[in-house]
Amino acid sequence: MSAETTSSRLVNIDTSQPVWDRFFTVAPLVLIGTNDPDGSPDFAPKHMVTPMGWQNYFGFVCAPTHSTCSNIQRTGEFTVSFPRPSQVLYSSLAASPRMADGEKPVLDYFKTFPASHIEGNFIDEAYLYFECRHFKTVDGFGPNCLITGEIVAAYAEPAFLRSSELDDQEVIHDSPLLAYVAP
Repeated sequence: MSAETTSSRLVNIDTSQPVWDRFFTVAPLVLIGTNDPDGSPDFAPKHMVTPMGWQNYFGFVCAPTHSTCSNIQRTGEFTVSFPRPSQVLYSSLAASPRMADGEKPVLDYFKTFPASHIEGNFIDEAYLYFECRHFKTVDGFGPNCLITGEIVAAYAEPAFLRSSELDDQEVIHDSPLLAYVAP
């Protein structure tokens, strides 16, 4: 760690290495849903996710070597499920590798339901859902890419929606959100 600072209270972080494991950040944890070539649903946890501007666009970071990327490239669609804190274990296990035969047994523990406007599925009991049509993929972020989609349908559990009748702090208190602390 360098002792040089920009200000007397800041420490310069060496950018010759990736900086992301040097500190903590907070992000949502979502499950991106795609369909494998045989039509079976696949879910992949992602935390490098964000709205893409103020319109209905959503993006996430992925690796072109993952089935999520190839499934989206092939179908042009994906879903986004925002799990509740009680679903963190299964959501994390969705990152487990596939078995030699291509199966991912942990996915059998997810209850799912179908999307309405695209061919895809959501995990049951999440609090927020997006149906997305692939907008564009931007390559060149080292071994990763940015996948973006246009949100063509969105759904939420009523208790998680903001309302003029309720204070925002009450909504957050009564319906806690899952925050992923990276790394």
